[in-house]
Amino acid sequence: MLLRFLDRFEEILITLLMALGVTLIFVAVVHRFSIGFAADLVGFARAHDMPTLQAAARATFKAINGIKLTWAQEACIYLFVWMAKFGAAYGVRTGIHVGVDILVEKLEGTKRRVITIIAMSGGVLFTAVITWIGTDFVYHVAKGGQTSPDLELKMWIIYLAVPFGSALMCFRFIQALYLFITTGFIAHHDHGAVDGLDEESEDLAKGGHA
Repeated sequence: MLLRFLDRFEEILITLLMALGVTLIFVAVVHRFSIGFAADLVGFARAHDMPTLQAAARATFKAINGIKLTWAQEACIYLFVWMAKFGAAYGVRTGIHVGVDILVEKLEGTKRRVITIIAMSGGVLFTAVITWIGTDFVYHVAKGGQTSPDLELKMWIIYLAVPFGSALMCFRFIQALYLFITTGFIAHHDHGAVDGLDEESEDLAKGGHA
């Protein structure tokens, strides 16, 4: 039950972060181009002696320019950093990380099992070290009292993505290692396939036979 909740929370968090980042980028781009368009419209109305249009365009320009989105780029960077860290943990769980497994695929039996265990154990060790280093780094940043330039957020809050994401990734490696040792199963994703395409093809085939 707890693992199911964690899986769901992980997926929702990644989706939410991605949606917020994309939406914020879209709004910032529309805002920037709207300012440019309003400024051009002011110049056009002035050149063609259209005072009513010029006044409306000037008012529009002031209204849009009054909305400050200088913080949007910084916010998007932080959102995608958090998404990437938790997305990496999701990748371990679902087996979507790209790996060089030419040697492993040629091995069989005990040799293949040992190499796989060593590789997964390396992932556990590496992410555990990153979690420790990240935690220590966040602690020292918090003591320094650093804040971000535009959002003026405490930087230690932003850097929490490193220890949190790495800790979750470490847990996923442990989970994958335990699953392999007990059942021999390894989460694997066909990187040449598109999710949902096979199911759609099957549905189309069934419809054609009907």
